[in-house]
Amino acid sequence: MRLLQTLALCALPLLTFAAKKAQTGTFERYHDKFLSTAPLKLDDSAYEALTTLPRDYSVAVLLTALEARFGCQLCRDFQPEWDVLARSWARGDRKGETRMLYGTLDFTDGKATFQKLMLQTAPVLLLFPPTTGEKARPDGTPIRYDFTQGAQPAEQVRDWISRHLPEGPKPPIYRPYNYVRIVTTTTVLLGVITFVSVAWPWILPVIQNRNLWAAISLIIVLLFTSGHMFNHIRKVPYVVGDGRGGMSYFAGGFSNQFGLETQIVAGMYGILSFATIALALKVPRMADAKSQQVAIVLWGSTMFLMYSFLLSVFRIKNGGYPFYLPPF
Repeated sequence: MRLLQTLALCALPLLTFAAKKAQTGTFERYHDKFLSTAPLKLDDSAYEALTTLPRDYSVAVLLTALEARFGCQLCRDFQPEWDVLARSWARGDRKGETRMLYGTLDFTDGKATFQKLMLQTAPVLLLFPPTTGEKARPDGTPIRYDFTQGAQPAEQVRDWISRHLPEGPKPPIYRPYNYVRIVTTTTVLLGVITFVSVAWPWILPVIQNRNLWAAISLIIVLLFTSGHMFNHIRKVPYVVGDGRGGMSYFAGGFSNQFGLETQIVAGMYGILSFATIALALKVPRMADAKSQQVAIVLWGSTMFLMYSFLLSVFRIKNGGYPFYLPPF
């Protein structure tokens, strides 16, 4: 009897050591995989092994549905940022000092887990804190990240995770260089420099042409005075129906307008501007008296008709305006 008690007492430290080794072995085993293939690709059994109690480490699991048949655009938009975060953490914490792991569980590999958690949407990001040590949660309840604002950058998710981890330095985000973009930008830049160098004798007279800059300035002035920025700020419709099977091109009231209305008003302003410029600059330089007379009648009639149409549009915008100019 005493022999059995002695053997039991001798075996107790070994059993305690084995239990501690089993607890810490989970992190060590998965951390080695995490360093080579971050984030960890999980299935139901791996998810259960990582999240089971007790835990002396933290693990963030992204439950997602990446296949096109599921139609989860948010999943596909966030996945590159999640990969950047996991690989950056693996690169900056190769010794596992933060005791943090990242894993991805796709619906095709973890249907049982999705059913167990009763998830109806994706993606879902769960952070499982440790159940022992600093910032531990004995009940092991995971913390859920909110995706209500859409796909978030890796930096923002990293800050959220860091707030729930023990104090200490956290690995920064390392974004890989986009070599294709660098090569493309360099090639385009060299091509533009070469083109400008060769075509400079023909480009310089165009740049120094006052009439060209005057035309560009006039177009910009007409575009913005007609309400172009208003359309972009208010996101106004291009046209709307009038309720009788037709289309309304002008919106009533001074605080409303349509996209096509802006273009029509800019066109009217442009015609009036060109008519004024022609009467002030071009017509006086005509040497033939008959041609000059015809030009005056033509441009004068154009201004009269455009002003008449402009007043009719103004009456649409302001129904109480009493004046008009024939024929509109």
